[in-house]
Amino acid sequence: MKAYEIRDGFGLEKLVSCERPDPTPGPFQVRVRVKATSLNYRDLMMVEGRYNPRQKLPLVPNSDGAGVVDAVGPGVTRVKVGDRVIGLFAQAWAAGEPTRLAQQSTLGGPLDGALADTMVLREDGVVPTPDDLTDEEAATLPCAALTAWSALVTHGALKAGDVVLLQGTGGVSIFALQIARLMGARVIITSSRDDKLERARGLGAHEGINYVTTPDWDKAARALTGNAGVDHVVEVGGAGTFEKSLRAVRPGGTVSVIGVLSGVAGAVPLTSILMQNLRVQGILVGHRQSFEALLRAFSQHAVRPVVDRVFPFDEAVAAFHHLKSGAHFGKVVIRVG
Repeated sequence: MKAYEIRDGFGLEKLVSCERPDPTPGPFQVRVRVKATSLNYRDLMMVEGRYNPRQKLPLVPNSDGAGVVDAVGPGVTRVKVGDRVIGLFAQAWAAGEPTRLAQQSTLGGPLDGALADTMVLREDGVVPTPDDLTDEEAATLPCAALTAWSALVTHGALKAGDVVLLQGTGGVSIFALQIARLMGARVIITSSRDDKLERARGLGAHEGINYVTTPDWDKAARALTGNAGVDHVVEVGGAGTFEKSLRAVRPGGTVSVIGVLSGVAGAVPLTSILMQNLRVQGILVGHRQSFEALLRAFSQHAVRPVVDRVFPFDEAVAAFHHLKSGAHFGKVVIRVG
């Protein structure tokens, strides 16, 4: 099998192509010939050693992958050879609250991930690919789409008429835009570029704020709600944007913390959280049950993932550089098979 490994230390320059023996599925496992994998900021952080500096190497990165089952181990009943499937980020998280086992079963670290032409996964760690999606589209869903769904629906209890504030136009934020519109919510989105804001409006965003020309985007968002504040913020920035998110949300509102693009550590304004009765919810992607609900909703409403660019397998490192540049809108995909 062909794969990419992080070896001999972290960094994009340490991400190298390699050959490994073809794996054989064991009991209750399936072997998947990967057709496509998408990139998340988590994957970039993993490659660069910022996500888990103690991650054992070598590691095949990437949490998201879709492909075709080409072999099954003893006892497998959920899928069969020839089925198109999507791998779950957390292989051992079927439903309910996360467990230590679920946290330790995530693809792309600590387990080998999808930047390879072959994976062996648990039979309950894959779900059928919807017929209306390409493999490239399906490969965008396991982390970014499910994270947005968990934030807004599973934990956020989003309802029609709510106002959602989204940061940037990367994978999670664009999926959150699509989900919020599907649920009948009003969407305010930020970006550093007006052309991206226009594209977001084309997908249904109601208002856009350029956070470069309007650095006080929290005040601008409040102004768009008659100074009441938004109902829900999908917080992807991290330490550098968290305090403004708290100022943008209404009393009793929710801030879903799902990213650390601007840093992982910073002062926490506890008084604002307490005095405004805010709910701050950490989001660890999500479980199989939520993913299946997401797939049903997307199929019923004909929602298609927004793919920014598809790179060939031999240009995987260039795909990471494209993600790191921040030039993308939606998801960056690598075609494998």
